[in-house]
Order: sequence, then C-alpha cells, then structure tokens
Amino acid sequence: MIKGRRIVTATGAMLSDPDRVGNVEEAAAQRFFDPEFWRGRGELAEVSGGRGAAWFVGSGERQWVLRHYRRGGFIARLSQDSYVWTGEDRVRAFAEWRLLDAMTQRGLRLPKPIAARYERNGMLYRCDLITQRIMHTETLPGALARAPLAESQWRAVGAALAQLHRASVDHADLNAHNILIDVQGMVSVIDFDRGRERAPGKWSMRNLQRLQRSLAKIALGLPPERYSAQAWEWLLAGYEAR
Repeated sequence: MIKGRRIVTATGAMLSDPDRVGNVEEAAAQRFFDPEFWRGRGELAEVSGGRGAAWFVGSGERQWVLRHYRRGGFIARLSQDSYVWTGEDRVRAFAEWRLLDAMTQRGLRLPKPIAARYERNGMLYRCDLITQRIMHTETLPGALARAPLAESQWRAVGAALAQLHRASVDHADLNAHNILIDVQGMVSVIDFDRGRERAPGKWSMRNLQRLQRSLAKIALGLPPERYSAQAWEWLLAGYEAR
C-alpha cells in the first residue's frame, strides 16, 4: 500500500512519508529540497561521483540523501535538468518514490523514500528526491579499490540482485557504483531512476550484462586480483542460488 502524503504546491506537488518527515507545512517541507538550507545548518556534504547533483543532508537520526534529477548524454547539452511534462504519474521523482516505497515495504534492502517533488513550468518540469541514507557503506568500486572481495561477498552481491529480480524490479542502470556494501557485508542497491516493475523476461539478463560491463571497465584501473572471471562466477553462483 502506497502511504505517501501528496501536497499541492504553488508550482507543482510533493509526496512525503509523514512517518519520516512529519506533518510539516508546505513551506517547511520545501526547504528540505534546498541544499542551501542544509548548508546553513552545517548539514550538507556532496556525494562523490554521478553528475554532481546529490548531497548527504541532515544529522543524528535524520540522515538523508537529496538528489536533483539531471540529464546525461547528448541531451544534457540542451537542458541539464528539465524534462517534458507528460502527466504527474510520469514524473521521474514520483515514479522512483513509489517504486522504492512499494519495494521497501516488501523488505528489500533499498533506500527508504522520504519525499519527492516536482516544479512545473509550462510543458517542462524539474524534480528532486530525498531518500534515507544507508549508513556505514561504500560502493562496490570503492571496496574493490581497497582490497579484493572474498567469495562470500561476491555471492552476497549476486543474492541481492536475485532478490531484486524475484521482486520483478528492473533496474535501469545497474552499474557497480549503484551497489553498496556495509561494514557487515550486507548489500544494498540504489538509484532506481527509470526503474520499474516488470513481468519476468530478458531484461534481468540485460541488467546483469550491464553490471558485468561496468565491472570490466572499473577493473582496468585496478590490480588484476581485484576483479577476475572467477569473481564474476561467484557473483552468478550467489544469484542462481537464490
């Protein structure tokens, strides 16, 4: 059951989880999407990698990730962060919020959605998403840069991906940077922009192939023992075991 609270704003709308955000007024909630609000509180840190539009925000029990949606590729030369309006149901931040909400309620280790918003200007819109930060983790490439992963860790990555696919979730950009490993070896997957629920099909194999290409690219800058054909076989063994 989707439990988001929808708030109409002067330029668009917001979704939020009252259990995590509270029943705040629109003006107060809007501040959560402003990096300068968090900077003024001394609670802002830029997330490395990506397109430079994500920040760790908050402190104490409120540890969030704020992401402003930006375009990539050739089209980014025309517009860095504007998307064509085709209806609220297709707002990218709202679609990702709903997918994360549904999947976290089913027990998957994904970022819990906090809030999402869009601001519309005629036939264009911009959007943002806030999710719960998964603490004490590093990306898979970050872990490989430090040391080789044990067989059990590769199998854990495969098992996490199998759980995602069993839940019928197609991750649109399953690269190594979107896989997190915490200090206890638990695996989480992040960044579900353009992800969706789908009936079983060839898309799951395409997800894995994309990850394999990502790992091969990362391995070019690492010592050969950090990633090998054997490591990929361990990952697949973990995937198939679940």
